[in-house]
Amino acid sequence: MTASHSDSLVVLFGATAGAYGAKLGSDERELILLVWQVVDLHSKKVGTLHKSLVKADNLDLSDQCREVSGLTPEGLGKAEPLDRVLQQFSQLVSSDLKVLGRSSYTLCSDGQLLIRQVLHPETSKKNFLLSDCFYSFYDLRKEFHTCYPSSAAVKDQTIKTMAEYLGLGTDETEEDFGVWQVKTMVAIIFSMLSESCNHVFTEPETVKYKYETGPCSKSETVDSETVIRARGLPWQSSDQDIARFFKGLNIAKGGVALCLNAQGRRNGEALVRFVNSEQRDLALERHKHHMGSRYIEVYKATGEEFLKIAGGTSNEVAQFLSKENQVIIRMRGLPFTATQEDVLGFLGPECPVTGGKEGLLFVKYPDGRPTGDAFVLFSCEEYAQNALKKHKEILGKRYIELFRSTAAEVQQVLNRYMSTPLIPTLPTPIIPVIPPPYTIATGSIRDCVRLRGLPYTAGIDDILEFMGDATADIKPHGVHMVLNQQGRPSGDAFIQMKSADKAFMVAQKCHKKMMKDRYVEVFQCSGEEMNFVLMGGTLNRSGLSPPPCLSPPAYAAFQTAAVIPAEAALYQPQALLPTTRTPQASAAAPPTVTYYPAQAAQLYMNYTAYYPSPPVSPTTVGYIAAPPGAVAAAATATHTPILPQPGALVRMQGLPYNTGMKEILSFFQGYQYAPDDYNGLIQLSDQARSVLQAPKEWVCL
Repeated sequence: MTASHSDSLVVLFGATAGAYGAKLGSDERELILLVWQVVDLHSKKVGTLHKSLVKADNLDLSDQCREVSGLTPEGLGKAEPLDRVLQQFSQLVSSDLKVLGRSSYTLCSDGQLLIRQVLHPETSKKNFLLSDCFYSFYDLRKEFHTCYPSSAAVKDQTIKTMAEYLGLGTDETEEDFGVWQVKTMVAIIFSMLSESCNHVFTEPETVKYKYETGPCSKSETVDSETVIRARGLPWQSSDQDIARFFKGLNIAKGGVALCLNAQGRRNGEALVRFVNSEQRDLALERHKHHMGSRYIEVYKATGEEFLKIAGGTSNEVAQFLSKENQVIIRMRGLPFTATQEDVLGFLGPECPVTGGKEGLLFVKYPDGRPTGDAFVLFSCEEYAQNALKKHKEILGKRYIELFRSTAAEVQQVLNRYMSTPLIPTLPTPIIPVIPPPYTIATGSIRDCVRLRGLPYTAGIDDILEFMGDATADIKPHGVHMVLNQQGRPSGDAFIQMKSADKAFMVAQKCHKKMMKDRYVEVFQCSGEEMNFVLMGGTLNRSGLSPPPCLSPPAYAAFQTAAVIPAEAALYQPQALLPTTRTPQASAAAPPTVTYYPAQAAQLYMNYTAYYPSPPVSPTTVGYIAAPPGAVAAAATATHTPILPQPGALVRMQGLPYNTGMKEILSFFQGYQYAPDDYNGLIQLSDQARSVLQAPKEWVCL
């Protein structure tokens, strides 16, 4: 029973089994005490003062709690649990109001913490609802500062300082813990209601009942003092789950933005925007509180970071998200030919989509090609749950993944795909300044070491410093950084040493040595094992796995020495954009070659002999445009072999993930590669020539 201008206040005080005062609720401990008393604002009469102990699930009390409250686990063991205590609270308050002849009331607490940081989070975790009265309350500290502007700042106020400011001579040692606090708060309220002050309680604090979804525009201004970053979230968390974690605090409309990784999947982080800085500061106090069995880290973030994730510019997305308070489901893996009718039929009548076709949003590339993603709106949780039951069911010939989603995720996915270039083009012509071909060691001699667990920011200089005096025993060009499929450091590196003994000594000396803030594992290995990993294979306790870019028959050919020929540096920038050429134009065309700057010479260590770069170890490290005169110099050089332009190079997209070499060759049955065009132009090893001259062997990009 609440009202804008309540007849009465219920002065409320509480304590937990942990921290007290300004840190109340920050340690996630349970409530163990509630004390309250009804105050009639008109007649200035009071009801009965009630004190109720609460039985917590964990009765292990902190030292501060024992000292301040005087409570013991034995005494709390006989108390009622929180849900029963709150039922008694409602009954006793209603009874006292009848005695006073009043009908409405609003809670009044000492600050925000008891309501926002203790009661709401704890009841949310224990899965029972608080009554309406706990969603509106007066903060006595704010009301006191409004009534007495010359008093201390709100954040510095306590019950004791407010009483001292008014000259109230109460002694807390004469009363039980909690009783003195409530009696003093009542005396402070009566002083504020006196004729000299005549204070009126009119604007209570409010707690939002539920999180409101909504779009966010990049043109909005977001105050950096209202944003936090939450880390360590379960990957399947939704915006409602995050709002529940911050239950009791007011999140801005559309203020939860789940972050996605480079593959478009959630990375366990979210940016959350609150309605004001005060709510943000309370959120920071929930650092390392738990969501299920996981603890969540909470840090400050900026408005720019929030807009980068949640902000959007698409009118189509804004219109789609304009239907507020809808549950959003993301569908992934749709057939590219799927229509709106197909999706509606897949979902079925048991989970009707809001607005029918208007509740569907297909994600497309800038040129209109479908990506296989779509977002769907449902009007209630029941329909969304029915849809989620269809996770991994078949549509056409593909199984469909369904996940809970958010408005911010819709913006992120659309922004990412809309920023994808239509055709990934290569840089301007670049020329090689590569030293003579050299050989990557292979075979079973264990003259290499593998570094695992490197900091992702580690570079060549960091590795050399880590190796210490052993750097003198590294072979020239012997440091090989392993990159992931996105071209970023994977945390692994291989180093070629001058002998197996040197490799053994390095592994013994440097194993689990610290680099920056991480320890690095160092293992002795062979050149063969190193080459397999650099080619895209895996090396673990189960042994070696072939690189994915090689078919099983061709894989055996790479178990011998892999020479890095000069032609491996050649790259044709116009390969993806073949143009119609006349013989005259071909003769006059300048050569197209690859350039590596001298300062990056130590980085070209991830070459493969005859195939383009495998996903784990791209060779395109630090492409830099060639100086203008460099292209002409390369064209006139007689010793630099130049690959002729092929008649056409095709790029295949949309392949099934389990496609192998045989399926690709079968698809192109009847078409032949023309290896004769290259005879005599470049010096090829027997292995490379066998790949080029085999009638149906194709170079896989």
